[in-house]
Amino acid sequence: MGPSVRILVRRWVSRAAVAAVWCYEGLLAKVLGGRPDELSVVASVPFLPASAAPVLLVLIGIGEAGIGLWVLIGRAPRAAAVVQTVVIAGFNAGGLLFAADRIPLPGQLLLHNAVLLVLAWLVAVDDRSP
Repeated sequence: MGPSVRILVRRWVSRAAVAAVWCYEGLLAKVLGGRPDELSVVASVPFLPASAAPVLLVLIGIGEAGIGLWVLIGRAPRAAAVVQTVVIAGFNAGGLLFAADRIPLPGQLLLHNAVLLVLAWLVAVDDRSP
């Protein structure tokens, strides 16, 4: 396997890894209801009517799956990394602020998301290199 093929494989595997996390979190955990605790976290947002929480959760899930597709496609990788950073920071802050009692392992949540962001930024930087 030549260097250009190795680079191509590395880029696709890295993108696919980041995209898989977003698609799992969006589609399986939120849209298909695989993680009921996610609904509990969204329902804890102040001033959000209880009836709106399931709808908002599905919309968030669709958005997360969209981020996964964006990463996989590879368009504007730095912009994708910025969006991922803002979304993850916002969700972590909101979850810890409004639903800390519903997040059993907040340190684990933060660590997993930090690792995801490191990989997301490595993908963004790698895609810009020649």
